[in-house]
Amino acid sequence: MTKPIEFTVNGRAVRIAQDTDRPLLSVLREDLSLRGSHFGCGSGQCGACMVLIDGKPEQSCAREIATLAGCTVTTVEGLSANGVLHPLQQAFLEEQAGQCGYCLSGILVSAAALLARNPYPSRAEVAAALDPHLCRCGIHNRVIRAVQKAGRTMAEKRP
Repeated sequence: MTKPIEFTVNGRAVRIAQDTDRPLLSVLREDLSLRGSHFGCGSGQCGACMVLIDGKPEQSCAREIATLAGCTVTTVEGLSANGVLHPLQQAFLEEQAGQCGYCLSGILVSAAALLARNPYPSRAEVAAALDPHLCRCGIHNRVIRAVQKAGRTMAEKRP
């Protein structure tokens, strides 16, 4: 019998039976009912399944759960706290930075990682951080504005 994999998802301890070829995305959606990370390509090419693993953006479809022991995973659902939207989520609403919404959960997660290290990113820095995401809706200007707005909001709230 194999030892289960233990890691944290959105602040909650998780134990999953070890299955070396199972992707994190499958565990999030099927076992934990966290459906904010979307299945897009299944090969780590589109960014729809992006999550933070130990604070760094990674494609959950390409990360096997066997490699997650002791890691901390944050999904788009983990950005908000106590029913209060994360400043990024609020800024995306205010800037109308979503259309179909399929890629947005991954974009929000990548943007959160960017703002954690740089609350005042330039337009080029936002674009570079979001480069792994495929979006066909043509809302890029609104997305960049929303990320920069959220960064300013977050910086103003820091002590």
